[in-house]
Amino acid sequence: ASYQVNSSAQMQLLPVKTIPGHFSQVYDASERDFRSVFGWEDDPHRRNFAIGQPIDMDVPICIDLDRFVERSNGIFGKSGTGKSFLTRLLLSGIIKQRAAVNLIFDMHSEYGWEAVSEGANFSTVKGLRQLFPGQVQMFTLDPESTKRRGVRDAQELYISFDQIDVEDLALIGRELNLSEASLENAIILRNEFGKAWINRLLTMSNEEIQEFCEVKMGSKSSIMALQRKLTRLAELKYIRNTCPHNYVTQILEALDAGKHVVVEFGSQSNMLSYMLATNVIARRIHASYVRKADRFLQTKNASDRPTQLVITIEEAHRFLDPATAKQTIFGTIAREMRKYFVTLLVVDQRPSGIDNEVMSQIGTRITALLNDEKDIDSLFTGVSGGQNLRSVLAKLDSKQQALLLGHAVPMPVVVRTRPYDADFYAEIGATAWDELPNAQLFKAAEAARADLGF
Repeated sequence: ASYQVNSSAQMQLLPVKTIPGHFSQVYDASERDFRSVFGWEDDPHRRNFAIGQPIDMDVPICIDLDRFVERSNGIFGKSGTGKSFLTRLLLSGIIKQRAAVNLIFDMHSEYGWEAVSEGANFSTVKGLRQLFPGQVQMFTLDPESTKRRGVRDAQELYISFDQIDVEDLALIGRELNLSEASLENAIILRNEFGKAWINRLLTMSNEEIQEFCEVKMGSKSSIMALQRKLTRLAELKYIRNTCPHNYVTQILEALDAGKHVVVEFGSQSNMLSYMLATNVIARRIHASYVRKADRFLQTKNASDRPTQLVITIEEAHRFLDPATAKQTIFGTIAREMRKYFVTLLVVDQRPSGIDNEVMSQIGTRITALLNDEKDIDSLFTGVSGGQNLRSVLAKLDSKQQALLLGHAVPMPVVVRTRPYDADFYAEIGATAWDELPNAQLFKAAEAARADLGF
């Protein structure tokens, strides 16, 4: 028997240029019409992922993941509207369809192993590590917290003072209450002592600071204030004076091997800790991708092409606000778009706090309910016909509904988002233990035996 593949790859959808006139004939859209526009999830020619269904129909609405990952994207909505569930859906689709590798900065430990489900009764849902045990690797900045929650195979992750640069301090200047004078003197110290400047500063006596300022024309009061405030960093669990092992290189090696990486923060989820670690790690990973992209452009060899990387960050407005967007690596990534094969997935409840230039570069916007007028105005920055969609956004339910618009969908559409439940686990590819290949099963048994101590 012959089998006809369902695909919309040969169709070219042109943008709408006209509005039907009065008394034009109107037809109900059929399932075939929706399929033709949004595609099939099992299309062999495209990496489609069904994110939900129209409000009044039972037909999947698909996102083109190849188009989705080639630009930076945003998931927005006020608190409690299900942004984390939407994010897990999309990340699961990217992993399932192998559209890119993911680096997820998991501020509240919701994406790695498991997360608490919303509702009257307490229950949990599977994280990415449980859904894709062979494809997701976890790193933790708080090993004790991670182990208490039952995660046994997460890699420890530490950052040393010699990995922190002045640009990282500028990002957390508000949290540390650093003045411009302190940052200027930090540059003097870095130029004198190199990468070891923080370690050297923290051990300097008042007399040594005085002598240094007389020779290098620094400000004693500013350097002493900087010294006091940097002692707060030493209190973070994941900070070390020096690290014999380069953990960022280990993350890069995992990404190069096609693994998806979740960085958990555990109890270290305050904004100072989160902003420092994400900026330090992402800056080094981006620098590595720039080198890889330059090599690929030089050789034109397909084997040198970097794997597309998507970096997921929460509380994105803290990294991308107008005052700091040009100083952070995340602002650079958002503006460069796909030039170096690295894009962002920003998750935020206050899009109005994100710099307008960055918002204009967001390719696809998935938005749950928003009430604040400034947030709604910011959401439609650079969107043609955005004012007409404001009324659509205002009518969304507070749960399991979202407005999709942008690069990865052919037209704006409101969807009932796909449930994240046992049916989804089965559909996305979670494999029962008795169905796993022997090699993978034996490897898991060896890890379990090591955990039990025999």
